[in-house]
Amino acid sequence: MDYDDSLDRALTETPEINDAVERFQVPDPEVRPEGNVTIYENFAETHDRLNRDQDHLLKFFQSELGTSASIDDRGRARFTGDFKQSRASDALDEYVETFVTCSECGSPDTRLVEEQGATVLKCDACGALSAVSEI
Repeated sequence: MDYDDSLDRALTETPEINDAVERFQVPDPEVRPEGNVTIYENFAETHDRLNRDQDHLLKFFQSELGTSASIDDRGRARFTGDFKQSRASDALDEYVETFVTCSECGSPDTRLVEEQGATVLKCDACGALSAVSEI
């Protein structure tokens, strides 16, 4: 088997990177007001699906929404103030674009890792390293 035959065989047997993007579903934030706070009901499901640390995601939301927040004993995020579902969705979309999706191939199969003292996004699909900003 020559090189071209081997390459053709490898390309036909390799799954498309876009398959990972299609199977990746980010849950819509379920938010509701409770007194002077907004409760993000499915926060635990969201950070699990994104495969990110809950504190990192919470810190990002605090920065985006400009408020303080905490996680209650049921795993829900509690934000001080009244925030609509659309604002939470916009913040979540920004998080996914910045800290989850690979900038090279678009795959969600990524990890946040420390490289030489800086946090970078490492793609498990294509191997790319992308700098990410600190929150």
